Amino acid sequence: MSPPPQKSAGLLQAGRPAARAAKVGVLLVNLGTPEGTDKASMRRYLEEFLSDRRVIEWPRAIWYPILYGIVLNTRPKKSGALYDQIWNREQNESPLRTITRSQAEKLAETFRGNDCIVVDWAMRYGKPPIEEATDALIAQGCDRILMLPLYPQYSAATTATVNDKFFDALTKLRLQPAIRIVPPYHDDPAYIDALARSIGKHLATLDFEPEIVIASYHGIPQSYARRGDPYPEQCHETTRLLRQRLGWSDERLISTFQSRFGPEEWLQPYTDKTVEKLAKDGVKSIAVFNPGFVADCLETLQEIAIEAGHAFRHAGGENFSHIPCLNDSEEGMAVIETLVRRELAGWA
Repeated sequence: MSPPPQKSAGLLQAGRPAARAAKVGVLLVNLGTPEGTDKASMRRYLEEFLSDRRVIEWPRAIWYPILYGIVLNTRPKKSGALYDQIWNREQNESPLRTITRSQAEKLAETFRGNDCIVVDWAMRYGKPPIEEATDALIAQGCDRILMLPLYPQYSAATTATVNDKFFDALTKLRLQPAIRIVPPYHDDPAYIDALARSIGKHLATLDFEPEIVIASYHGIPQSYARRGDPYPEQCHETTRLLRQRLGWSDERLISTFQSRFGPEEWLQPYTDKTVEKLAKDGVKSIAVFNPGFVADCLETLQEIAIEAGHAFRHAGGENFSHIPCLNDSEEGMAVIETLVRRELAGWA
Protein backbone atom coordinates (compact mmCIF):
# COMPACT_ATOMS: atom_id res chain seq x y z
CA MET A 1 0.00 0.00 0.00
CA SER A 2 1.37 3.39 -0.96
CA PRO A 3 1.73 6.01 1.81
CA PRO A 4 -0.90 8.74 2.01
CA PRO A 5 0.00 11.84 0.02
CA GLN A 6 1.75 14.60 1.95
CA LYS A 7 -0.29 17.76 2.37
CA SER A 8 1.29 20.56 0.38
CA ALA A 9 2.08 23.75 2.22
CA GLY A 10 0.07 25.50 -0.44
CA LEU A 11 -3.14 23.52 0.21
CA LEU A 12 -5.81 25.29 2.20
CA GLN A 13 -7.01 23.93 5.48
CA ALA A 14 -10.60 22.85 5.34
CA GLY A 15 -13.04 25.60 6.11
CA ARG A 16 -10.53 28.47 5.83
CA PRO A 17 -10.88 31.05 3.05
CA ALA A 18 -8.10 31.57 0.56
CA ALA A 19 -5.70 34.33 1.59
CA ARG A 20 -5.25 37.18 -0.82
CA ALA A 21 -1.82 37.13 -2.48
CA ALA A 22 0.50 39.60 -0.79
CA LYS A 23 1.64 42.53 -2.89
CA VAL A 24 4.36 45.15 -2.72
CA GLY A 25 3.44 48.81 -3.01
CA VAL A 26 5.75 51.43 -4.48
CA LEU A 27 4.89 54.99 -3.47
CA LEU A 28 6.48 57.99 -5.21
CA VAL A 29 6.21 61.21 -3.18
CA ASN A 30 7.01 64.75 -4.27
CA LEU A 31 6.70 68.10 -2.51
CA GLY A 32 3.21 69.21 -3.36
CA THR A 33 1.06 71.54 -5.38
CA PRO A 34 -1.91 73.87 -5.00
CA GLU A 35 -5.19 72.76 -6.51
CA GLY A 36 -5.57 76.02 -8.40
CA THR A 37 -4.06 79.46 -8.89
CA ASP A 38 -6.90 81.30 -7.12
CA LYS A 39 -6.28 82.98 -3.79
CA ALA A 40 -8.21 80.42 -1.71
CA SER A 41 -6.38 77.43 -3.22
CA MET A 42 -3.02 79.12 -2.79
CA ARG A 43 -3.78 80.01 0.83
CA ARG A 44 -4.70 76.40 1.69
CA TYR A 45 -1.51 75.13 0.11
CA LEU A 46 0.77 77.75 1.62
CA GLU A 47 -0.77 77.32 5.07
CA GLU A 48 -0.06 73.60 5.05
CA PHE A 49 3.43 74.07 3.64
CA LEU A 50 4.54 76.96 5.83
CA SER A 51 3.04 75.46 9.00
CA ASP A 52 5.42 72.50 8.73
CA ARG A 53 7.96 72.66 11.56
CA ARG A 54 10.52 71.02 9.30
CA VAL A 55 10.20 73.86 6.79
CA ILE A 56 10.07 76.80 9.19
CA GLU A 57 11.95 75.99 12.38
CA TRP A 58 11.23 79.24 14.18
CA PRO A 59 9.30 79.03 17.48
CA ARG A 60 5.56 79.03 16.77
CA ALA A 61 5.05 82.04 19.05
CA ILE A 62 7.23 84.06 16.68
CA TRP A 63 6.31 82.48 13.35
CA TYR A 64 2.51 82.12 13.56
CA PRO A 65 1.77 85.86 13.99
CA ILE A 66 3.91 86.47 10.89
CA LEU A 67 2.36 83.59 8.96
CA TYR A 68 -1.29 84.35 9.76
CA GLY A 69 -0.95 88.11 10.13
CA ILE A 70 1.18 88.88 7.07
CA VAL A 71 2.25 85.97 4.83
CA LEU A 72 -1.13 84.31 4.27
CA ASN A 73 -2.74 87.69 3.62
CA THR A 74 -0.23 88.80 0.99
CA ARG A 75 1.57 85.83 -0.54
CA PRO A 76 -1.38 83.76 -1.94
CA LYS A 77 -2.25 86.37 -4.55
CA LYS A 78 1.39 86.87 -5.57
CA SER A 79 2.11 83.13 -5.69
CA GLY A 80 -1.08 82.49 -7.64
CA ALA A 81 0.03 84.98 -10.30
CA LEU A 82 3.38 83.19 -10.59
CA TYR A 83 1.75 79.75 -10.85
CA ASP A 84 -0.56 81.14 -13.50
CA GLN A 85 2.47 81.71 -15.76
CA ILE A 86 3.36 77.99 -15.84
CA TRP A 87 -0.03 76.33 -15.20
CA ASN A 88 -0.98 73.28 -17.27
CA ARG A 89 -4.22 74.67 -18.64
CA GLU A 90 -5.08 71.57 -20.65
CA GLN A 91 -5.38 69.48 -17.49
CA ASN A 92 -5.96 72.42 -15.13
CA GLU A 93 -3.14 71.49 -12.79
CA SER A 94 0.44 72.37 -12.00
CA PRO A 95 3.25 70.84 -14.08
CA LEU A 96 4.55 69.11 -10.95
CA ARG A 97 1.31 67.18 -10.59
CA THR A 98 1.24 66.30 -14.29
CA ILE A 99 4.82 65.04 -14.30
CA THR A 100 4.67 63.14 -11.00
CA ARG A 101 1.56 61.27 -12.12
CA SER A 102 3.26 60.42 -15.40
CA GLN A 103 6.35 59.16 -13.57
CA ALA A 104 4.16 56.80 -11.53
CA GLU A 105 2.28 55.62 -14.60
CA LYS A 106 5.47 54.95 -16.54
CA LEU A 107 7.02 53.13 -13.59
CA ALA A 108 3.90 50.97 -13.30
CA GLU A 109 4.22 50.17 -17.00
CA THR A 110 7.72 48.76 -16.44
CA PHE A 111 6.20 46.26 -13.99
CA ARG A 112 3.34 45.28 -16.27
CA GLY A 113 2.82 41.54 -16.01
CA ASN A 114 3.96 41.45 -12.39
CA ASP A 115 0.72 41.47 -10.44
CA CYS A 116 2.60 41.60 -7.14
CA ILE A 117 3.75 45.21 -7.58
CA VAL A 118 1.42 48.19 -7.27
CA VAL A 119 2.65 51.73 -7.99
CA ASP A 120 1.05 54.91 -6.68
CA TRP A 121 2.04 58.54 -6.06
CA ALA A 122 1.35 61.26 -3.53
CA MET A 123 2.28 64.76 -2.43
CA ARG A 124 3.58 65.92 0.94
CA TYR A 125 1.40 69.04 0.73
CA GLY A 126 -1.89 69.20 -1.11
CA LYS A 127 -3.41 66.32 -3.02
CA PRO A 128 -3.20 63.38 -3.29
CA PRO A 129 -2.10 63.12 0.35
CA ILE A 130 0.36 60.49 1.56
CA GLU A 131 -2.12 58.90 3.97
CA GLU A 132 -4.70 58.42 1.22
CA ALA A 133 -2.16 56.78 -1.10
CA THR A 134 -0.85 54.55 1.68
CA ASP A 135 -4.38 53.39 2.53
CA ALA A 136 -5.05 52.72 -1.15
CA LEU A 137 -1.98 50.50 -1.46
CA ILE A 138 -2.95 48.53 1.64
CA ALA A 139 -6.51 48.15 0.35
CA GLN A 140 -5.06 46.54 -2.78
CA GLY A 141 -3.31 43.91 -0.68
CA CYS A 142 0.13 45.46 -0.17
CA ASP A 143 1.72 44.15 3.01
CA ARG A 144 5.04 45.81 2.11
CA ILE A 145 5.54 49.38 0.89
CA LEU A 146 8.62 50.95 -0.66
CA MET A 147 8.44 54.74 -0.39
CA LEU A 148 10.58 56.92 -2.65
CA PRO A 149 10.92 60.59 -1.63
CA LEU A 150 11.62 62.32 -4.93
CA TYR A 151 14.58 64.35 -3.64
CA PRO A 152 18.09 63.33 -4.76
CA GLN A 153 19.76 65.31 -1.95
CA TYR A 154 18.62 64.83 1.65
CA SER A 155 17.31 67.72 3.74
CA ALA A 156 15.18 67.70 6.86
CA ALA A 157 12.96 70.26 5.11
CA THR A 158 12.21 67.86 2.25
CA THR A 159 13.05 64.18 2.71
CA ALA A 160 12.53 64.11 6.47
CA THR A 161 9.13 65.77 6.38
CA VAL A 162 7.96 63.28 3.75
CA ASN A 163 9.13 60.48 6.02
CA ASP A 164 7.35 62.10 8.99
CA LYS A 165 4.05 62.23 7.12
CA PHE A 166 4.42 58.63 5.92
CA PHE A 167 5.18 57.43 9.46
CA ASP A 168 2.24 59.46 10.75
CA ALA A 169 -0.05 57.60 8.35
CA LEU A 170 1.28 54.30 9.70
CA THR A 171 0.55 55.29 13.31
CA LYS A 172 -3.16 55.17 12.49
CA LEU A 173 -3.02 51.54 11.37
CA ARG A 174 -3.47 48.53 13.61
CA LEU A 175 -1.91 46.20 11.05
CA GLN A 176 1.05 48.01 9.58
CA PRO A 177 2.87 46.99 6.39
CA ALA A 178 6.59 46.36 6.35
CA ILE A 179 8.28 49.45 4.94
CA ARG A 180 11.43 50.52 3.15
CA ILE A 181 12.48 54.03 2.21
CA VAL A 182 14.76 54.76 -0.75
CA PRO A 183 17.82 56.64 0.55
CA PRO A 184 19.14 59.88 -0.97
CA TYR A 185 20.81 59.31 -4.33
CA HIS A 186 22.80 62.50 -4.87
CA ASP A 187 25.91 60.50 -5.78
CA ASP A 188 24.32 57.50 -7.44
CA PRO A 189 26.01 56.69 -10.78
CA ALA A 190 22.62 56.21 -12.47
CA TYR A 191 21.53 59.69 -11.41
CA ILE A 192 24.80 61.38 -12.38
CA ASP A 193 24.80 59.63 -15.75
CA ALA A 194 21.19 60.63 -16.41
CA LEU A 195 21.94 64.28 -15.63
CA ALA A 196 24.98 64.24 -17.90
CA ARG A 197 23.06 62.70 -20.80
CA SER A 198 20.14 65.07 -20.33
CA ILE A 199 22.43 68.11 -20.30
CA GLY A 200 24.29 66.88 -23.37
CA LYS A 201 21.07 66.35 -25.29
CA HIS A 202 19.79 69.82 -24.46
CA LEU A 203 23.03 71.63 -25.24
CA ALA A 204 23.10 69.90 -28.63
CA THR A 205 19.82 71.67 -29.51
CA LEU A 206 21.14 75.17 -28.81
CA ASP A 207 22.54 77.54 -31.43
CA PHE A 208 25.09 78.83 -28.92
CA GLU A 209 27.69 77.36 -26.58
CA PRO A 210 27.18 78.32 -22.93
CA GLU A 211 30.32 79.78 -21.41
CA ILE A 212 29.11 78.73 -17.96
CA VAL A 213 26.54 76.16 -16.86
CA ILE A 214 24.89 76.68 -13.48
CA ALA A 215 23.58 73.90 -11.25
CA SER A 216 20.92 75.76 -9.26
CA TYR A 217 19.70 73.97 -6.13
CA HIS A 218 16.86 74.96 -3.85
CA GLY A 219 18.36 76.72 -0.85
CA ILE A 220 17.91 76.24 2.88
CA PRO A 221 18.75 78.65 5.71
CA GLN A 222 22.39 78.50 6.73
CA SER A 223 21.26 77.88 10.31
CA TYR A 224 19.78 74.53 9.22
CA ALA A 225 23.13 73.48 7.78
CA ARG A 226 24.97 74.60 10.94
CA ARG A 227 22.65 72.35 12.95
CA GLY A 228 23.72 69.35 10.92
CA ASP A 229 21.61 69.22 7.76
CA PRO A 230 23.81 67.43 5.14
CA TYR A 231 22.06 69.08 2.21
CA PRO A 232 24.77 71.55 1.09
CA GLU A 233 27.49 68.90 1.10
CA GLN A 234 25.31 66.55 -0.95
CA CYS A 235 24.55 69.31 -3.48
CA HIS A 236 28.22 70.11 -3.94
CA GLU A 237 29.02 66.40 -4.29
CA THR A 238 26.43 66.09 -7.07
CA THR A 239 28.08 68.98 -8.92
CA ARG A 240 31.58 67.57 -8.37
CA LEU A 241 30.62 64.16 -9.75
CA LEU A 242 28.82 65.75 -12.67
CA ARG A 243 31.90 67.83 -13.54
CA GLN A 244 33.92 64.64 -13.46
CA ARG A 245 31.41 62.81 -15.66
CA LEU A 246 31.24 65.65 -18.21
CA GLY A 247 34.94 66.45 -18.12
CA TRP A 248 34.25 70.08 -17.27
CA SER A 249 36.31 72.47 -15.15
CA ASP A 250 35.26 74.12 -11.89
CA GLU A 251 34.78 77.34 -13.84
CA ARG A 252 32.53 75.80 -16.50
CA LEU A 253 30.07 74.19 -14.07
CA ILE A 254 29.21 76.05 -10.87
CA SER A 255 26.70 75.58 -8.03
CA THR A 256 24.25 78.19 -6.76
CA PHE A 257 21.18 78.22 -4.50
CA GLN A 258 17.75 79.71 -5.17
CA SER A 259 14.29 80.29 -3.68
CA ARG A 260 15.27 81.96 -0.41
CA PHE A 261 12.46 83.11 1.86
CA GLY A 262 12.43 85.34 4.91
CA PRO A 263 15.14 87.44 6.58
CA GLU A 264 17.68 84.69 7.35
CA GLU A 265 20.90 84.14 5.42
CA TRP A 266 20.51 81.16 3.12
CA LEU A 267 23.04 78.96 1.36
CA GLN A 268 25.17 80.95 -1.06
CA PRO A 269 26.01 81.94 -3.73
CA TYR A 270 22.47 82.98 -4.66
CA THR A 271 21.34 82.07 -8.17
CA ASP A 272 19.70 85.41 -8.98
CA LYS A 273 22.71 87.43 -7.84
CA THR A 274 25.06 85.12 -9.72
CA VAL A 275 23.35 85.37 -13.11
CA GLU A 276 23.29 89.16 -12.83
CA LYS A 277 26.97 89.32 -11.87
CA LEU A 278 27.99 87.02 -14.70
CA ALA A 279 26.25 89.26 -17.22
CA LYS A 280 27.79 92.40 -15.75
CA ASP A 281 31.21 90.73 -15.86
CA GLY A 282 30.86 90.20 -19.60
CA VAL A 283 29.60 86.61 -19.81
CA LYS A 284 27.23 86.49 -22.79
CA SER A 285 25.91 82.90 -22.77
CA ILE A 286 24.83 80.65 -19.90
CA ALA A 287 22.59 77.66 -19.24
CA VAL A 288 20.96 76.73 -15.94
CA PHE A 289 19.62 73.38 -14.73
CA ASN A 290 18.12 72.17 -11.45
CA PRO A 291 19.63 68.86 -10.29
CA GLY A 292 17.80 68.97 -6.95
CA PHE A 293 14.38 68.78 -8.64
CA VAL A 294 13.16 65.60 -10.35
CA ALA A 295 10.25 67.40 -11.99
CA ASP A 296 9.81 70.87 -13.40
CA CYS A 297 7.74 73.13 -11.18
CA LEU A 298 7.30 76.75 -10.14
CA GLU A 299 10.89 77.04 -8.94
CA THR A 300 12.33 75.82 -12.24
CA LEU A 301 9.85 76.99 -14.89
CA GLN A 302 9.05 80.40 -13.43
CA GLU A 303 11.92 81.33 -11.11
CA ILE A 304 14.69 80.08 -13.42
CA ALA A 305 13.40 79.79 -16.99
CA ILE A 306 11.52 83.10 -16.80
CA GLU A 307 12.90 85.27 -13.98
CA ALA A 308 16.56 84.29 -14.09
CA GLY A 309 16.56 84.46 -17.87
CA HIS A 310 15.12 87.97 -17.77
CA ALA A 311 17.60 89.07 -15.08
CA PHE A 312 20.55 87.78 -17.10
CA ARG A 313 19.52 89.56 -20.28
CA HIS A 314 18.57 92.74 -18.44
CA ALA A 315 22.06 92.87 -16.91
CA GLY A 316 23.73 92.58 -20.33
CA GLY A 317 23.72 88.88 -21.11
CA GLU A 318 22.60 87.64 -24.49
CA ASN A 319 21.98 83.88 -24.62
CA PHE A 320 20.18 82.07 -21.81
CA SER A 321 18.73 78.57 -21.69
CA HIS A 322 17.01 76.59 -18.98
CA ILE A 323 17.76 72.87 -19.15
CA PRO A 324 14.61 70.90 -18.18
CA CYS A 325 14.58 68.59 -15.18
CA LEU A 326 14.79 64.86 -15.80
CA ASN A 327 10.99 64.69 -15.45
CA ASP A 328 9.45 61.58 -17.03
CA SER A 329 12.05 61.45 -19.79
CA GLU A 330 13.89 58.28 -20.71
CA GLU A 331 16.81 59.42 -18.55
CA GLY A 332 14.60 60.37 -15.62
CA MET A 333 12.64 57.14 -15.63
CA ALA A 334 15.86 55.12 -15.84
CA VAL A 335 16.94 56.66 -12.53
CA ILE A 336 13.62 55.97 -10.79
CA GLU A 337 13.45 52.41 -12.09
CA THR A 338 17.05 51.71 -11.07
CA LEU A 339 16.44 52.94 -7.52
CA VAL A 340 13.15 51.08 -7.13
CA ARG A 341 14.39 47.76 -8.51
CA ARG A 342 17.45 47.93 -6.28
CA GLU A 343 15.44 48.60 -3.13
CA LEU A 344 12.87 45.92 -4.00
CA ALA A 345 15.55 43.24 -3.88
CA GLY A 346 14.31 40.32 -1.82
CA TRP A 347 10.76 41.65 -1.85
CA ALA A 348 9.82 41.28 -5.50
